[in-house]
Amino acid sequence: MTRRGCDTEQGAVVLIADRSWDGLADRPSGRTEVAVRDGRVAEVGPTVDRVGAEVVELGDRMLLPGLIDCHIHTTVDPSRLLRAFASDGSAAIALSALPVLRNLLHRGFTTIRDLATFAAEPVTLYLRDAIARGHIVGPRMIVAPYLISARGAHGDASTLLASHFDREIGALADGADEITRRVREKIRAGADWIKFGATGGFATPSDDPTQTTYTQEEMNALVATARDLGIPCTPHAYGDEGVSRAVTAGVRSIEHGNLASASTLAQMTERGVFLVPTQFMVLDALDHLDDDSYWEGKDPAERVKFTRYADQLRESAHNVAASDVRIAFGTDAGMFPHTDNWREFPAMVKTGIATVRALRAATSVAADLLDRPDLGRLQPGATADLIALPADPFDDITAVADIDFVMQKGTVHRAPTPGVAGKPPTGR
Repeated sequence: MTRRGCDTEQGAVVLIADRSWDGLADRPSGRTEVAVRDGRVAEVGPTVDRVGAEVVELGDRMLLPGLIDCHIHTTVDPSRLLRAFASDGSAAIALSALPVLRNLLHRGFTTIRDLATFAAEPVTLYLRDAIARGHIVGPRMIVAPYLISARGAHGDASTLLASHFDREIGALADGADEITRRVREKIRAGADWIKFGATGGFATPSDDPTQTTYTQEEMNALVATARDLGIPCTPHAYGDEGVSRAVTAGVRSIEHGNLASASTLAQMTERGVFLVPTQFMVLDALDHLDDDSYWEGKDPAERVKFTRYADQLRESAHNVAASDVRIAFGTDAGMFPHTDNWREFPAMVKTGIATVRALRAATSVAADLLDRPDLGRLQPGATADLIALPADPFDDITAVADIDFVMQKGTVHRAPTPGVAGKPPTGR
């Protein structure tokens, strides 16, 4: 990568790459120049106005919009998920997320939606604000601070998983009145999204992913309360009935949905509900059902449940690929190392999702889910979140693991030339 220019206008940059993709098209384009001014894409084309701009030649690289992970847990350390994690206070948990956030950005994820912390305080809201103010480095954060859960369900501290903590890991609420109060409390605290538990899970041994943990009336009350205050909702939902009830209630997206039927996926498509399928985590577990070492440190019930539902999980994954539901990229990283979140791309392709659909899921479709049309696109007027990589992900989706140029809102955070930007630090 070369940089040149003199008498440059402050904040004006022209990026030149041999290939580009705009987040929308079926195929990438050839040589492209992109003018960036004041943190936004000003012009895109074979040639652009270079007057007053610093020119950055990326050479034989593909330039594309910054990636978006719509389901992540930045303050969760998978190696210390149970007892050790409970000993950390909120400050320690927040500090431990700093290298995670920096590393995510340096790996090309310029925006993330964090869907719940286990900390006693809503530290992900504090991290979001610190990034926005420029106090720390990381992806733009959109946050649901806690999981709202029914008692005895996925986020209840009386379950075996959560009993390792000295506090509730979510916000417990039963019945329309209590649920309404919890929603309002989270929005008062600054939540961008409301997340709730619609079903049980795999990691929580006292419940089952097919169990539906809120009634239709309760889900309706939750979503209506948030909607009245202008905040979208998304549920943790595996089982078909829980997914269907949440869609009926009016959620904007479904997290996981890995046991949803073809008819429920059709219901989602009809209503315009997005799916964030988190497939790497599921497929990785299914690929290791007979590997005892993989399950060391995990509750035995998790392996039992993945074994019980293995055929359904595989069938549902292929149903997703065959459906027209709008898929947004999300990983559940934090439940596994954050540095592996890119593996969601090959996992999606493995189930039959087209490569371009997987790439759109992490760019333009993810931006649509988040109601941020300025993100996920390489076009004039868009926020200048841009990445580049040496190989072509349309030829090999695993190329996304080797991003070596990252610009966020017009600022270069990583570049292949030494001295231009630092290499990513180590971090989970």
